[in-house]
Amino acid sequence: EDKHTVSRIHGDMDQAQRDEIMYAFRKGATRILITTDLLARSIDVQKVSLVINFDFPKSLEQYYHRLCRSSRFGCKGVAINFMKDEEGPLLEECREYFSTAIDELPEELESLF
Repeated sequence: EDKHTVSRIHGDMDQAQRDEIMYAFRKGATRILITTDLLARSIDVQKVSLVINFDFPKSLEQYYHRLCRSSRFGCKGVAINFMKDEEGPLLEECREYFSTAIDELPEELESLF
């Protein structure tokens, strides 16, 4: 059974707390980072292979800033989007604008990695 360390960052934390958590994440001491849009533009980590959007982004720009954290520096990246039916039109807009496939989540998640 694999064990993964998890950390979280949000706007109610002071900068010193956020810096400490980001240092641990960059060094691999924590493997999973849960955050709000606080880091959507400012995070700069080379090995983000998975982004999970619990709330689907509200715009193309927000989608880009969240997802450009994966698949950077020549690495393969995966995004999982949880969404409501009414968010379908924005998903289609993202598919077209970014010229990318956004498929339904396969039953075998291991196939993504």
